[in-house]
Amino acid sequence: MNATDRVLVYGATGHTGRFVVDELLRRGLTPVLAGRSAERLAAVPPRHAGLDRRVVGVDDPGLLRQAVAGAGAVVNCAGPFLDTAVPLAQAAVDSGAHYLDVTAEQPVVQALYRDLDGPARAAGVVVVPAMAFYGGLADLLVTAALDGGSRADEVEVAIGLDRWWPTAGTRATGARNTATRLVIRGGVLTALESPAPSCTWSYPSPLGDQSVVELPFSEVITIDHHLDVGELRSYLNTAPLDDLHDSATPGPAATDEHGRSAQQFVVDVVVRRGSDTRRTSATGRDIYAVTAPIVVEGAVRLLDGRHRGSGVAAPGEAFDAAAVLATLEREAGAIAIRSDRQGWATRR
Repeated sequence: MNATDRVLVYGATGHTGRFVVDELLRRGLTPVLAGRSAERLAAVPPRHAGLDRRVVGVDDPGLLRQAVAGAGAVVNCAGPFLDTAVPLAQAAVDSGAHYLDVTAEQPVVQALYRDLDGPARAAGVVVVPAMAFYGGLADLLVTAALDGGSRADEVEVAIGLDRWWPTAGTRATGARNTATRLVIRGGVLTALESPAPSCTWSYPSPLGDQSVVELPFSEVITIDHHLDVGELRSYLNTAPLDDLHDSATPGPAATDEHGRSAQQFVVDVVVRRGSDTRRTSATGRDIYAVTAPIVVEGAVRLLDGRHRGSGVAAPGEAFDAAAVLATLEREAGAIAIRSDRQGWATRR
C-alpha cells in the first residue's frame, strides 16, 4: 500500500469537490487540486490557495499519470463520469494509487468492473466507484443491514429529498446519461420497466408519505456485484424530480458556515430475508455536502489499510459497512441512523 497522505481530487473546484477538499484537510490529509480548467484552478478559495494544483484533461493518459504521481489515492468528483472515470481510474491504477469516485451513473460502474478489476488486482490497489450519497450510502446501508450475510430475498431502497437544487454538474450528467436503467429481478440485472412503476412510500421523519417512482442509481450495480439479491427496487420521491426537470430551479445556496444548503434527505432501506425484515434509514442535510465525508472516509481507510483485498469493489465490499456508517454518524456528524428489525408496511 502507498502510505502517502496526498490525495488528488479531480474536479476540485466544483461544488462537491470543494466539500471534499475541505473534508480531506479536516481529516489531516493533503489534497492535490486537479481539473480541466486552469482558470478555475487559479481562482480557488483563499483557504485552498496554498495547495498544489495540476491542470490536466482526461484525453492524455501520459499527462494523467504524471498528475497522479505521488498521490496515494485519487478522488474523482468531475462528472459526467462517463467521460472521466475510466481514464482517471486507469491512471491511478497505473501509478499504484487507489481510486474512488462519486458517480451515480450505472454504466460507469459497469465499465470500471469490466476494464479495471484485473489491472487493479495486479497492481494491489482498490477502485471504489460510487462512494457517495447516490450509490454508496444505499450500498453501505444494505450491507450493514445484512449483518455479515450476503443473501436477501428482496431489497427496497427509497431515497427522499425535501427539494433538489441541482448543480451544473448534475444537469450535465443527466443530459449525458441516457442509458437504460437496470434493476434486479429474479436475481439478475434487467431493464427497468417502462413506464417506471410508482407508489407511495412512508418515509421516516421529516418526509412522511411521499409519491415515489422507481429510479435506480449506481447502487444497483454495486449491490449486484457483491450481494445475492433476488429483487431490488430503488425509488426516488417525485417532488425533487420536478425541481430537477425545471430549468428555472436554482443551484444550491449555502445556509451555514460549512457551505451546506438547507436541503434535507432520507435514505430508507428495507431488507427482507425469509420472515426477517430489517429497516435502516439515514437522514441528513445536503446531498452534495454529505458526499464529502462518505468518500473521504473511504480514502482514509484505503490509505491506512482498513479495507479488504484489491480490484474493483463496492463500498460495502471494500469496507466494514457498519463501521463506516458509525463513523459518519458519530465522528463526522454527517448522518443520523435509525434501525428496526420489525417489519411494517412502507409502500402502497
